Amino acid sequence: MGSRSARGRAVVTSLLRDQRLRFLLVGGFNTAFGFAVFVLVDISLGSALAGMNSVFASLVTLLLSHLVAAVVAFALYRALVFQVSGHVLIDFVRFESVYLIPLLVNAFVLPVIVLWGMNRILAQAIILILMTLVSYFGHRHFSFRRPRPDRRGRVLDDAQDAAP
Repeated sequence: MGSRSARGRAVVTSLLRDQRLRFLLVGGFNTAFGFAVFVLVDISLGSALAGMNSVFASLVTLLLSHLVAAVVAFALYRALVFQVSGHVLIDFVRFESVYLIPLLVNAFVLPVIVLWGMNRILAQAIILILMTLVSYFGHRHFSFRRPRPDRRGRVLDDAQDAAP
């Protein structure tokens, strides 16, 4: 029985070495967390504001939930997925700049879908699924990118070629 559990731990450890799987796991948590924050803000503040203006309520709900969820997502992606150190402020600015693309798309699409009659929470769930792919590639290739050493062990900056 001990060797079976040791093999199981080895398989899990091996799987968790894959950055894409870690991104999916952390991203799944972040998506659920961010969506839960969105729902809580919508139920509390969004519903109160919807009586005045549904577009305004959608945008306020979206922005407030984004602010909370982005800080949590940044910390988790940085520590658990991309496992980088240093440059916290630079990384956060780059991270937010990647997150601004889905946020701006969301800020345009969410109110339109709500005006068409869809429930704000359902509309947000659909948009979240589509924006997840944009986030992965943006964070991987921009937010948490670090220079890689060439074959000789030299660290190259973005302007240098990796050729010998």
